[in-house]
Amino acid sequence: MQTLTLTRPDDFHLHLRDGAAMRDALPWSARQFARAIIMPNLKPPVVRLQQALDYRDRILAALPAGSDFTPLMTLYLTDDTTPEMVEEARTSGVVHAFKLYPAGATTNSDSGVTELKRIYPALEAMQRVGMPLLIHGEVTDPDVDVFDREAVFIDRHLVALHRAFPELKIVLEHITTAHAAAYVREASELDAQGVPRLAATITAHHLLHNRNAMFRGGLRPHYYCLPVLKRETHRQALLDAATSGDPRFFLGTDSAPHARNTKETACGCAGCFTAANALELYCAAFEQRDALQRLDDFASRFGAAFYGLPRNSGTLTLERSAWDVPAMLPYADAEIVPLHAGEVMEWRLAAAG
Repeated sequence: MQTLTLTRPDDFHLHLRDGAAMRDALPWSARQFARAIIMPNLKPPVVRLQQALDYRDRILAALPAGSDFTPLMTLYLTDDTTPEMVEEARTSGVVHAFKLYPAGATTNSDSGVTELKRIYPALEAMQRVGMPLLIHGEVTDPDVDVFDREAVFIDRHLVALHRAFPELKIVLEHITTAHAAAYVREASELDAQGVPRLAATITAHHLLHNRNAMFRGGLRPHYYCLPVLKRETHRQALLDAATSGDPRFFLGTDSAPHARNTKETACGCAGCFTAANALELYCAAFEQRDALQRLDDFASRFGAAFYGLPRNSGTLTLERSAWDVPAMLPYADAEIVPLHAGEVMEWRLAAAG
């Protein structure tokens, strides 16, 4: 196969930041994706409808001329989120989900939920009005090994939450383990239209790399993300899930831009910047399973169906054409290092139609 044409895809997990950083990160996503679920973990976090509306306006104003990219906004769950806030967000037509960050789990999560019971009234409202819950599924207990935090979150919290709210639409974000893939597959039934209540997004970097990537030839901070990369057995399980044609799994890059000087430091930030070459990375992953014919469903169909969105009408073509990923890209008043910087990729975005 020398070319691959996809229905124009969507990114169902994207960090854009704000201000000058957003203006430099945004065009990379807008050139590939028609829509994206925008993460709300700014400083301060996007917790109220008006904040989401204002953030959306800033995103739209920063788009390149002629771009038709649509940001799908989310709100950041806190202990103080009320049912009234959920209902207001749903009525707006602009907010498409609420995001649950356990307090301290990842970048800018200090305002996150301290105990799930505190948000049960909000979750009941979300279940009632059909508002999806997006979960960063890790515990933050310091006694739990960092490589076990996702599995412990599922067993300790998600199983009970899913039982308590069986009609709540849930996305377990950026899954990293065989345990997560198996739980999503086994715990979520499909409705009459083949759409699940419980789904998961999978990133390109978790499909392509295991935890050895962080330590190959030294400490490699641009492969450090949260949840962290796991063992090869888990990577293989994620590849199985992503390329299976199962609608419970769909594309979410979790592209997380951080300036180079904040990654290459004594205490570097978590996050991989994949927006600059996202679809090329997914092509590389799917080709490992000889499953490029299934990338269209994973990238362009399953996520839209879960969120109740129409499938995009345009197309996008990638071609087999070797190219060098830039070592660095401009980012606000600094620079950013994309995933696979300085390496050769076999697939390249050719055209959108």
